[in-house]
Order: sequence, then structure tokens, then C-alpha cells
Amino acid sequence: MRIVQLANAYSPTSGGLRTVVDALGRGYVAAGHDRVLVIPGKRHTREEGESGLVVTFPGVPVSGGYRVIPRFAPVRELLEELKPDTVEVSDKATLAAAGPWARENGVGAVLISHERLDAVTAARFPHAWRTGNRLLRPALHRRSRNLAEGYDAIVVASAFAGQEFDGTSAPLCEIPLGVDLDLFRPRPAAREAGPDAGSDVGPDVGSDAGVGASVGTGAGAGERAGVHLVYSGRLSVEKNPIAAVAAVKALIAAGLPVHLDVYGTGSQRHHLERAAAGLPIAFHGHLADRAELAARIAEADVVLAPGPAETFGLSVLEAMACGTPVITADTGGAGELLAPHAGLAAASNGPAFAGAVAQVMEWPEAERRAAARLRAEEFPWSRTIASMLALHDRLPGDRGPLATGTGTRSGPG
Repeated sequence: MRIVQLANAYSPTSGGLRTVVDALGRGYVAAGHDRVLVIPGKRHTREEGESGLVVTFPGVPVSGGYRVIPRFAPVRELLEELKPDTVEVSDKATLAAAGPWARENGVGAVLISHERLDAVTAARFPHAWRTGNRLLRPALHRRSRNLAEGYDAIVVASAFAGQEFDGTSAPLCEIPLGVDLDLFRPRPAAREAGPDAGSDVGPDVGSDAGVGASVGTGAGAGERAGVHLVYSGRLSVEKNPIAAVAAVKALIAAGLPVHLDVYGTGSQRHHLERAAAGLPIAFHGHLADRAELAARIAEADVVLAPGPAETFGLSVLEAMACGTPVITADTGGAGELLAPHAGLAAASNGPAFAGAVAQVMEWPEAERRAAARLRAEEFPWSRTIASMLALHDRLPGDRGPLATGTGTRSGPG
């Protein structure tokens, strides 16, 4: 079977989307299928590699350092040349036209929904959403519904993600994503002594009084004291990294020594650095070496994931695979990944996240690390790949009728 994957906003720093597309592509090739990847780049290229043919078309730069293929016409010509059995689209913009093209040409088409349009709009433009959501919400829902109806199947990774497509005629398939359990793994041996933070946190840790306090030592990496926190992800408004900074302020105001390491880049970096002045927060930028990133996450006590609109939460799953519990936003789909003692969901603001950190640190370290790893082990990439291949094999055409509900979902423990 020839599967053509189409993805915009695919770059060396594109995080979750690239991780998903690459993991699926490697799995398709390993299973004996012909995989072609079509992505934006600086110029037109065509290269054959271990994971199949990769074709780039000149992309227009957009925010966050990403690129987008501006027109579908050259992609259409490529698809007509390649004659795929199925197309797999990771885009809701220009490449979404591949769905109708596939239908017209008797080719199966699946859309992977990496983000919810309404949730991302609300997170990125909060003021506009508060004042105009009565108009924006139904307009975005209509767009999602119309988009979905151009495909044979829509893949979502969580119940939260699926809500975007309520009322669509296209089959909705909930297929959780996976994690590389060999790359993201607990540290080899437990530290001889860890911070016993529970007794140091007073009852006011979650109060608004702690936010805004300019307290701290300005410690950098290697000068950690107390609770070691990590944020790993894009530094953009919709990911809400400012809540991680505010959580540090609240914890320090409550008398709990902490250090936060931030891994990632984005438009909010300078704003965050100004907000973190004088605090024990170190900004490391994008860490391309994923093995090194995994090792640093494994050394942390808690990972903070305050994004309110996550449709899954790959960084959450990767942290748990490292044996590190996670604090997630109580909105979005990331909270669906949690299990008892593997982390907590909290309101996506500094005081609430600080309170959740204090609560997690009261749990025995061995128990919380084991619970996190055990939960992550329920999500191997092999299961995701098998579910996606089963779906591709059943897309309309000569391969049999499409079945909905491909794959099984493991809900919160």
C-alpha cells in the first residue's frame, strides 16, 4: 500500500506534529508499505531515505518559524503522479484540499486532527474569544464540520479533540498517540536523597497572594535547589508557558525552594524572560537531542504542561514515560492521560499549578515515578501504528468497508 503523508508546519522545531508524522511514517515503512512524505521547505526537493520518499515544496514562512505550502496545485500534480492508495493529511489549511481530491480520484483519505480550531483560537486570542465567541464558535464548528465531510475518516487522539467534529457525517476514529518507551525512560537509579517538600508548603501555596512576588536567586542550570520543575514545549501564547513562571513565583512566596528549566523556543520567549527576571528559571532554547531532553526530564521532580487546548499531550506522555509526574491544565485532552499518582490536572494559572506541585510532592517519590511510567507503558507507538494501518486498509476503495472506532482508547486510570 502506498500512503502519502501531507503535513504543513513541519520543521525541526515543530514538536508534536513532526513526532507523530515521523513515528507513523517509520512504522508504515517497517510494516512493508510505501510511504511518501510531503512537507514545506525553503525550496523544491525530492529525496529518497530510509523512511521513504520525502518531497518538499517551497513554503511561505509563518509565525513560530514554520512554513506553509501556499497552493495545493503543485501537490495535486504530485499526487496524480504518485497514484497513492491513501492520503493522510496533518493540516487544516492549504493541504486539506487533498481530501476532496482523493474522493474524486477513488483514493482513501484520512485527516489527523492535531489541534481544535475553537480551543486554539480561544487560547491564542482570549480577548477576541471572550467578546465574540457567540459568533466565532458556530463559525469555527461549521468550518470543522465542512472540512471533515471531505474525508473518509477523521482521526482524533482524545475525547476532547473529537468534540470539534460533533455532528459531522465523516467517521470519527479515536486513536491515542504513542511514546518511544526506549528513548523516554526513567533515570537508571533513584537519587540517594530527594527533596521532602510536602511539609515545607504552607496552606497558602495556592492563593493569589503568592503570584507576583519577585523572589528568587536567579539560579541557572546546575544550581538547582529544592523541587526541580521542567517545562518542555513551544513558547507561544496558546501553550500558556507564563503559567509555569507564575507557578514558580507562587511556590517561592509559599516558602518552597524550586528551580524551573524551560526547553523550547517561540514568540513568547523574550516576554517570558522578562517575567522570570530574578527567579530561579533557566531558558535553554530548543534542545534538538531528544535523548538529552529525555534524560533531563527524567531528572525532574515534576513537569508542567499548562497548555489549555491540548488535543492529546505528547509532552505529557513523554514525561510520564521518564517516570516524572505531570501537572496539566484541567481543560483540553492532556488530562485524559493521567492516572492516580501520575500527576494532576489544575486550572491553568500559577497559583493552581503551584498548589498541584505541592500536592504531588507529598506523594512518595518511588510511588509517583512508578505510577507515571506504568501509565505511559499503555501507549506504545506500535499500538498507534497498528491502529492507523488498520484504518488505512479499510478506507473506501477495493480494501473493504470502513469501520469506525479504529483502535481502542485507554482513559484515565
